[in-house]
Amino acid sequence: MDRLLIPITALAAAWILGALFTKMLIPFLEKKQFRQFVREEGPQSHLSKTGTPSMGGIAIVSATILSAVIVTLVLAADMADYMTLAAVLATMVLFGLIGFIDDYEKAIRKNNAGISPKQKIILQFTFSLLFAVFAYFKSGFSGVSGSSVWIPIADVYLDFGIFYIPFIIFVMIAFSNAVNLTDGLDGLASGVTALVAFCMILLGVYASPDFATEPVIYGALAGGCLGFLMFNKNPAKIFMGDTGSMALGGMLAAGAVMLKMEFLLAIAGLVYVLEALSVIIQVTYYKKTHKRIFKMAPLHHHFELCGMKEKQVVLMFWGAALVFCILAIVVSNL
Repeated sequence: MDRLLIPITALAAAWILGALFTKMLIPFLEKKQFRQFVREEGPQSHLSKTGTPSMGGIAIVSATILSAVIVTLVLAADMADYMTLAAVLATMVLFGLIGFIDDYEKAIRKNNAGISPKQKIILQFTFSLLFAVFAYFKSGFSGVSGSSVWIPIADVYLDFGIFYIPFIIFVMIAFSNAVNLTDGLDGLASGVTALVAFCMILLGVYASPDFATEPVIYGALAGGCLGFLMFNKNPAKIFMGDTGSMALGGMLAAGAVMLKMEFLLAIAGLVYVLEALSVIIQVTYYKKTHKRIFKMAPLHHHFELCGMKEKQVVLMFWGAALVFCILAIVVSNL
């Protein structure tokens, strides 16, 4: 079977499962009163979102795992790398667990605090370290050293040696937090992630000389996000919560690490990078000058306060994500 057809099959299966699981999850979350609590210091237009069911990331994670595993077993049983499949999906679950604990704390306390930043970073560091050690000892396709990273344009693999482990820890933590920061508007994170995951399918399929497991997982992730997006688009009936955003960030990074495409992921996922940078710049500048560069951070809130409607901001960011994905594909072929 064509190597691209298998990830697309995973995408289609996860899309159906994602929509089904999300529809089933909404009344359950409403009954359990796992609802969103909106920060009062945020845009005033968002206060109406208070009470919307959260923790919808459970549906995305479930659809992604089921689709990736079933499609792999049925269509690629003799070709799959089961260690990579297990490691990437386990990382998704573990990062999703961090978000789940945070969401659960918010729901129980009826506020937007969640677990402390210190607790969150300790858990992120621990799970990132586990995956980094696995990736370090796992050879890439064509016998590429596990501690190597592909450098686009130069088209060379640079061996980081033991420094590969802290590099991967940084990538994992940075990306999970960046996706988390991006999840602030209806359909924003789910739509951008679907585009980025589809881009990684194409990059993974055509970069590997043989069948690669990672594009199948990315296909499942893209489909899970699209199924969820059907209920998460404006006006959202459900939010993914930190359960979803942390899982998405962790899985995107883990797949890229196994493909040796960390830098290409940074290009394709430049929306996440810019969202995170806007927060870093805003906080740093305010501490030094007590003035703000942006009306509000992350960046999507800045555009809202500039007068754009939420739907317009989301569409603009989707468009930007599409451009960045195309750019990543172009760079990969230079």
